[in-house]
Amino acid sequence: MNKAALWFLLAFAGRVAAQDDDRLFSHFRAERLEYESNGALQLFKWDVQHWIGNDDHKLWLKSEGDYAGDQGIFGRADLQLLYSRNIDTFWDFQIGARRAFEPERTFDAVIGFQGLAPYFIEVDSAMFITENGNVLGRLTLGYELLLTQRLILAPRFEINVAAEDLQNRGVKAGITEMEAGLRLRYEIEREFAPYIGLDYVEEESLLEHQHSLRGVVGVRLWY
Repeated sequence: MNKAALWFLLAFAGRVAAQDDDRLFSHFRAERLEYESNGALQLFKWDVQHWIGNDDHKLWLKSEGDYAGDQGIFGRADLQLLYSRNIDTFWDFQIGARRAFEPERTFDAVIGFQGLAPYFIEVDSAMFITENGNVLGRLTLGYELLLTQRLILAPRFEINVAAEDLQNRGVKAGITEMEAGLRLRYEIEREFAPYIGLDYVEEESLLEHQHSLRGVVGVRLWY
């Protein structure tokens, strides 16, 4: 092969690779669509995410919240719009805004990191800065243990914190909510997996402190 042909092939391969890098992909995942109860409490919870982009740049939509079926009210509900930039293998830096719909209708700035830590621990962290400059934070950790090719045990931990009391949101400084749970799911298909589990939840507000152990049934899906 002469040098001209070799340079042509290298240039063509480079253009193809560049085109592949510029291709847009999208991914939707409902990590939690579930019913949670301890007898006295009946909650419907969701935790969904959707992104569109490429390996380096993504636009994310995230929503998390719960609805109390026995009371007919939302306990917490928010929507995040984030720009995500890949900064290292398996790690993205994210920045954007959050719209909280419940318990108060507010806007927060968001700065966070999302990725895969050593030992395959999934990490989703965010700092929320309110319109008054107050700071809140959320850290979610997840792990998957394959019992069989279809049966998966998934521990999950989430903690929400606040730097100071927020009277308009009923938020107390310190740990405002902590949730630790186990979910056992069966992947009928990789994209569709019903699950059962247990959650231990502690909630701290300016008005009260609550803690309870709850049974969980739900479904995880993605496409």
